[in-house]
Amino acid sequence: MMIERQQDVTVAATSVMERTSDPRLREIMVSLVKHLHGFVRDVRLTEAEFREAAAIVGELGKLSTDTHNEVILIAGSLGVSSLVCLLNNGDQGNTETAQSLLGPFWRLHSPHVENGGSIVRSATPGPALFVNGRVVDRAGDPVTGAEVDVWHASPVGLYENQDPEQADMNLRGKFTTDTDGCFSFRSVMMIGYPIPTDGVVGRLLKAQDRHPYRPAHLHALIFKPGFKVLISQIYDPADPHIDSDVQFGVTKALIGNFVRHDEAHPTDRDVGSPWYSLDHVYKMEAGDAVLPRPPIK
Repeated sequence: MMIERQQDVTVAATSVMERTSDPRLREIMVSLVKHLHGFVRDVRLTEAEFREAAAIVGELGKLSTDTHNEVILIAGSLGVSSLVCLLNNGDQGNTETAQSLLGPFWRLHSPHVENGGSIVRSATPGPALFVNGRVVDRAGDPVTGAEVDVWHASPVGLYENQDPEQADMNLRGKFTTDTDGCFSFRSVMMIGYPIPTDGVVGRLLKAQDRHPYRPAHLHALIFKPGFKVLISQIYDPADPHIDSDVQFGVTKALIGNFVRHDEAHPTDRDVGSPWYSLDHVYKMEAGDAVLPRPPIK
């Protein structure tokens, strides 16, 4: 149609979107055009602001590399990642869920480790952490033979792909649950950390006078055919930023019981005090076992 006034643009674009053959893509594109055009009208976006926004979108792509994903980072910083997660789990956001956002640091090929083994692969000073996990189904029965991929930041607040001082795959490992649905490993106690702020996300946080910190947490991705892949983060409630996560990921269901021990470890004499322990139960839902696309390599 010939465009005669600004309202005609939305009508024309929507009519084109409605001709999309795939029904789900059609639904998404029609809604996207309506909301995007509505946003432009709502804030009365100027030409200069539009050009700046387009440049920022381009910069997000340029800043995303094999070891860093600026797009995922800004999605979390806008609350989009957490919202998508909660809308698609816990009875469409009506009940608590063990699911959480994947984040920008999951890698696909973590090395397999025997239960009880360590995921510390290079000198990583910090208090020892002993994790005992159990994977169950909705009825509370053990999920045997599940692959449990774990990863977390170091005691200096960096993942190994960010830190040349750490060995490749340091503080990452993949475990298999036993007949009781259990897995266990040794690591070092993580701390909260600032997300990368040398790109678009950093400028946004500065403009909004927001801090860049995530509270300390342990990642897990659990895979077993017949179950929806469980992507979870377990948070330390003692972290000072537990109520102000820059990525909006903390829910009550994801609070863990990280216990500090000031006495000697009962079996490992090489463990100094203090040391920490975490016992946690992960509950999986029935569904299709589809791994997500890794945000980095």
